Amino acid sequence: MAGDPPVSIEELQKYPTMTSWFRPDLLAKLLWRVVVSDLFGQYADRRLIVAALDPVLPNEFARRAKQFVPETTFDNEDDRPPTLFNRDKDDALWIDFVADLGDGFDATFAIASLLSQEQLKVGEEILPRGQLLVMGGDEVYPHAEITNYQKRLINPYNWAFPDAHRGMLQGPPVYAIPGNHDWYDGLVLFLAYFTRRSPHLHLGGWRSWQRRSYFAVQLTKTWWIWAMDAQLADDIDQPQKDYFDQIARRMEPDSKIILCGPEPGWLYTLQHGNRSLGVIDNIAWSAVNAKRDLQIPIVLSGDTHHYSRYSGNDGVTQFITSGGGGAFLHPTHQLEDKVVLNPEDGNKSWLGSRVTELKLKTKPESPHEDCDTAACYPGRAESLELLKGNFGFVSLNPGFCLLLGAIYWLAGLATVHLWPDSLVLVPLLFGLGFWAYTKRQEGNSRVVQLISAANGAVHSAVAILAALVFDYLNAWLPPFGGWHLPGIIVFLAEMTLVGALVGGYCFGIYLYLTSARYKMNHNDAFSSMRLDSHRNFLRMRITEDEVKIYPVGLTRVPKRSEWRVNSEKKGAPPPAYVPVDPLSPHLIEGPIVVKAQEKPVITAFSGDRGGTATS
Repeated sequence: MAGDPPVSIEELQKYPTMTSWFRPDLLAKLLWRVVVSDLFGQYADRRLIVAALDPVLPNEFARRAKQFVPETTFDNEDDRPPTLFNRDKDDALWIDFVADLGDGFDATFAIASLLSQEQLKVGEEILPRGQLLVMGGDEVYPHAEITNYQKRLINPYNWAFPDAHRGMLQGPPVYAIPGNHDWYDGLVLFLAYFTRRSPHLHLGGWRSWQRRSYFAVQLTKTWWIWAMDAQLADDIDQPQKDYFDQIARRMEPDSKIILCGPEPGWLYTLQHGNRSLGVIDNIAWSAVNAKRDLQIPIVLSGDTHHYSRYSGNDGVTQFITSGGGGAFLHPTHQLEDKVVLNPEDGNKSWLGSRVTELKLKTKPESPHEDCDTAACYPGRAESLELLKGNFGFVSLNPGFCLLLGAIYWLAGLATVHLWPDSLVLVPLLFGLGFWAYTKRQEGNSRVVQLISAANGAVHSAVAILAALVFDYLNAWLPPFGGWHLPGIIVFLAEMTLVGALVGGYCFGIYLYLTSARYKMNHNDAFSSMRLDSHRNFLRMRITEDEVKIYPVGLTRVPKRSEWRVNSEKKGAPPPAYVPVDPLSPHLIEGPIVVKAQEKPVITAFSGDRGGTATS
């Protein structure tokens, strides 16, 4: 689908703001999509369907992967794409990585505007636009549908980087992997946009070239990028595993891989039953088992909406999370200084025993040396300060608070009509409700159980006390001529008001305390505030000897009222809108320098580890 023409500033006011995740109707819709995806996803896996419709020989996989490298030869030169990865004057190639975009217009457009600039000034650095744009998952929020793709992704990127070559394939390539939000429609729209063969997707000046929801692309003679699709169930389908196995066997010996996963599994190792690191590890073994001395010094992911970097104790591997393309900000205060991996646990290990410990405090210019500063953005102290926004939970989430007020009303009815049984019934129901709500994300630990019980006790105490007080006061109301409905309405209004205001405030305090002190509910605590600050993406400079990674941060995003129509007409088509005050990107750290190693320090393993491949 083509993008819409730019709209007036007045019409722009109607474009999506940050998703209100606690809106009751959205919660119900997302719950339904999750249930449907869980029920039918494994029986109608679109990755298998796409693979079945793309029955090509392994050599064709390799040809596609190598098509942008100038050294590649073609039997038919007409097959050569017009866009090639030509080196700059310093013999370097530049690529960009952005993830978790396509939410509120302002943040998404601001990052797209930075990505599109031919020369981006960041502090004292001048960084040329990437010759390849990689989108690392969750290209659209809150779920995949045509309107969301159009208004939250396609239009913002079209307007930020207007197409100077309409109808032509000239332009930097864009490749994307899906995240869980892209999968909520069974991956239908993601495949329709990013993997179609004709016409190629024109995302502004970028062009799509991929055929599947996972890909390998050769960048230079020895550097590659691999990106995988783990669906919703943290698994790898067998055709995908075969694809990377075949690609690995056709790569030059001593090649290096930048591996992109849909989730930063290294951050989730403490979550019971989480398999995301094992799934990335599974694909990594495809490289190692090819026995061509392939190396994986850089592992990238989005999904968590902040920037963080962990260094492996092999002195080489960097695990970087960069999910700041547009979605609400995630915290960093919960990040551990060290993450210990278990070589005996296939879901919580990295290539056997190659890396057993990750550190958050290492120097970017020499990533294996310790330092005193945590490599994260926002900083942990600032993250804790931002968390206080949950004290305003009621004003930020009125719909959810009204729903909570309705629950208070039901608890009040139970209190009045089932007394004294309600002294047991109401706390039990509140406690079970909060336990069921919390354990889905945080597991069923003793801490979760105790905190859920305490939270239930607080809300039930407020509800019971309010119900008794209102029942007593309402007895003094006039009899309404024998009609009971007016009294019911008065009680409903009273309990709903208390539930919405007092209960909502208590819920905000609960989110603050559990995130700040008990390492729980980080996602909900920050999604409730839907902050669009601290955006980030990665710009990488690649030579055969090293990769320099420039983490670009944008602390403040212009408000909707601060955009204006761009009147600039010189040169290439300019972005449709510019902020009243120029954007102020900066380097979060670094640049991070990853040196190419002469030889890998791990031998091949006979068999796969980590996540399973499904047929």
